[in-house]
Amino acid sequence: PPFPFLEGARREPGLTIRGSRPRGEEAMLPSRRSVLHAFLSAPAASLLASASAGAQPAPAPLTRTPSCDGLEPTPPVTEGPFYKPDTPQRRNFADDVPDGERITLAGFVLDEQCRPQAQALVELWHADDEGRYDNAGYRLRGHQFTDDNGRWWFTTIMPAVYTGRTRHYHVKVQRRGGDVLTTQLYFPGEPRNTRDRLFDERLLMRVEETADGKFARYDFVV
Repeated sequence: PPFPFLEGARREPGLTIRGSRPRGEEAMLPSRRSVLHAFLSAPAASLLASASAGAQPAPAPLTRTPSCDGLEPTPPVTEGPFYKPDTPQRRNFADDVPDGERITLAGFVLDEQCRPQAQALVELWHADDEGRYDNAGYRLRGHQFTDDNGRWWFTTIMPAVYTGRTRHYHVKVQRRGGDVLTTQLYFPGEPRNTRDRLFDERLLMRVEETADGKFARYDFVV
């Protein structure tokens, strides 16, 4: 499976994968909350052994199992014109746009030897569901610090595309005592990916459907 840590995750009643098994035997989609719970509960070593750090260049198949030695640093991308410093510390952006399509973003911050980095800064900002940035306040902006196992996560919405850009998130990452990485994250299968001059397939997230939105993973190497 794309996310091996999902084995045993709680399934949502009445929400099924279309075209699968007959009614009563169908595989049900887990909720974003149960996927996140499984991700946070699984031993870090098993998660890192079962999936590569960083990008997944195609939506299917989504599994790769490379060595966890000598990882390449996550590539930088310009921060763009809409960055604002001094963001609030928070994980939940979804309430900023109640009608937006929900997505949970999660992953690790690692060093080049694949060691999880605790208390690393992860800052996120992005456009809303109409392609607008909040330049007056801190709507859809915030930061957090990784947990003791180097894990980070946000609950937010799917950003809209806008003129000249594919669908994306802006991120800054800094491990303790390290330099700041400024980069962007992208969605697989977006028609505008190939027309966006900033697009980099190494920054594609692994994205899966859940019962109540999407779950995306990306592991930063800094």
